[in-house]
Amino acid sequence: MAVQTIFPVTRIHEPLRADIEVQAGKVTDAWLGAHLFRGMESMMLNRDPRDAALFTQRICGICSSAHSIAASMAQQQAFGVHPTPTGQHLTNLIYAADIIQNNLRHFYVLVLYDYVKGPDIPPYVPRAQTDYRLPPKVSEELLQHAKQAARKAVQAHEAMAVFGAKAPMQQTILPTGVTEQASGERIMAYSSILQEITEWVENVHISDVLTIAEYYQDYYSIGAGYGNFISVGMFPAPLTGDRSFPAGLVINQGQPETLDVNHFAEEIRYSWYNGDGAGHAPIQAGPGPNRDKPEAYSWIKAPRYKELPVECGPLARGFISGDYRRGVSVMDRLIARARETLKICKLAQGFVAAIVPDTPSFQRYTQPDSGAGVGLTDAMRGVLGHWLEYKHNKVTHYQIITPTTWNFSPRDNRGVRGPVEQALIGTPIAAEGELIEAGRVIRSFDPCFTCAVHLFKK
Repeated sequence: MAVQTIFPVTRIHEPLRADIEVQAGKVTDAWLGAHLFRGMESMMLNRDPRDAALFTQRICGICSSAHSIAASMAQQQAFGVHPTPTGQHLTNLIYAADIIQNNLRHFYVLVLYDYVKGPDIPPYVPRAQTDYRLPPKVSEELLQHAKQAARKAVQAHEAMAVFGAKAPMQQTILPTGVTEQASGERIMAYSSILQEITEWVENVHISDVLTIAEYYQDYYSIGAGYGNFISVGMFPAPLTGDRSFPAGLVINQGQPETLDVNHFAEEIRYSWYNGDGAGHAPIQAGPGPNRDKPEAYSWIKAPRYKELPVECGPLARGFISGDYRRGVSVMDRLIARARETLKICKLAQGFVAAIVPDTPSFQRYTQPDSGAGVGLTDAMRGVLGHWLEYKHNKVTHYQIITPTTWNFSPRDNRGVRGPVEQALIGTPIAAEGELIEAGRVIRSFDPCFTCAVHLFKK
């Protein structure tokens, strides 16, 4: 047995340690440990519950709007309120722009350099020295597109700021809508940016991802994992709440099933928290931290659905919606995300078209003295949940489960690997001491450990 360690894994969001066991040129075991501890949930205790949407999005700058939307959904349930039709459309437009910028940055900043060899200057060096297959002319074209993509991501943030006031960490989302008005001028500004990005995604971005896939066809059979998928859906419609991306569950690449969020539980046997008992529901108070816990190797807990490890994200949404069911691999994740980016661009065009200019974008409300609510939405990387309880207008419990917590969980109480740990098994390693192949598997999930590690302090 030869265990190799990557710490930190680079070109992801915040610290990850990967311990990879390699035998006969293949990964035979893996342990993925998040080493960033932040305690963000404890920040909400004793605060006014109305603070949630503004405060919790500070968890992460790359997916800030996801947290504000999940928090506002929890507030809606706790307060017994709903957004106006225009307010819901504007919320969806803010969110769509943020997802678009995230997806472009994921491919062109974090993923591309696993396959494209840049010039021999920083930040392209140091790098692995093996398995760059693209001809120089193709590599140069993709590097030029990466520069264009950076501008497109900035434009997506500009679109987000049209109705969100700023990016990241928008300032306008409320439980009953959005404080910014849907004026004709702002609708035109958003539409203009969206049209330009949509054309670029359709004509350049998807082609670039397929180019990588053409030269790395073996990655259609690498990084498969369990084939269990979960989604709570996203982009609810006004009034009905029907989601443009449906909620659902897929087991072993089967047909979509109905999802019951009451079966969510987090296990902690191999996580740095006190105790090793059965999983606890998100609405329950969690255990305190214990960095010296024997056998533990991650701050991330192990979320499970009916004790099953499940993958979330664009590929999961593709399987559940029927938009993409080709396979379960590194390339399938990248292609599913690119195609979903185009779908979101076109959905956003529909949200814009549905807005009646200058109609109410929010309504006033008064929250009850005490309440509880759950906010569930898919985020860029998958299932995001916020669980809120408050009494006498002070938060008494706040719990967050993020997509990276689902995907990068350590082993659970039964010793079953998390989804990415399992996806690494069987990955071929061409050169001793270099693990570029493992990095490709890890980055295909777009991990964000800024979001993943939190603490509920009792």
